[in-house]
Amino acid sequence: MVGIKKPDAERDKPKKKGTFRETVLLLILGVGIALLLQQFVVGSFYIPSGSMENTLHIDDRVFVNKLAGKPERGDIVVFKGWDADGNEDTIKRVIGVGGDKVVCCDSKRRITVNGTPLDESSYLYPGDYPSDESFKYTVPPGKLWLMGDHRSNSRDSRAHVGEPGGGFISEDAVIGKAVVRYWPLSRGLIFTKPETFDKVK
Repeated sequence: MVGIKKPDAERDKPKKKGTFRETVLLLILGVGIALLLQQFVVGSFYIPSGSMENTLHIDDRVFVNKLAGKPERGDIVVFKGWDADGNEDTIKRVIGVGGDKVVCCDSKRRITVNGTPLDESSYLYPGDYPSDESFKYTVPPGKLWLMGDHRSNSRDSRAHVGEPGGGFISEDAVIGKAVVRYWPLSRGLIFTKPETFDKVK
């Protein structure tokens, strides 16, 4: 007895249905992984102000590594704090960590950390001084002294010394370290720690 051959369309139906289901499951899985990465590993942040120019311009986008570990001098970090409710994301550069003596300025108008002058020419906004005001602070354990690269246009630790916390930010408030500027593409850059901080003891 000769078997009846099913039309191609009928033979392909179960396969197509299975392929569609697999595609949907893969999409859901992909979205879930992306959300987990965004929440716990890597975050994308945009720059709302000019306080970090010329390193970061308004509307630049950066990737932040949330698992980068303890913040170090010279790192660019995203953190929460200083705003009224403490929930606003802010980005600044770490100048001093717990135990550091941060002073401005020496005879050459340089910031010193533990007596070591910083050469900030690689990131400081052109024409800006390290600070237009003098200060001398010892960073408490577990805290950070943070400053913007565009010092004359940055409300950073200097501007908050009279508030609770004394201008310092807790290491626990740090969301992560900025690792790359990915937008705009023409200004893509992987961030590295400025060499001047290697000299600080």
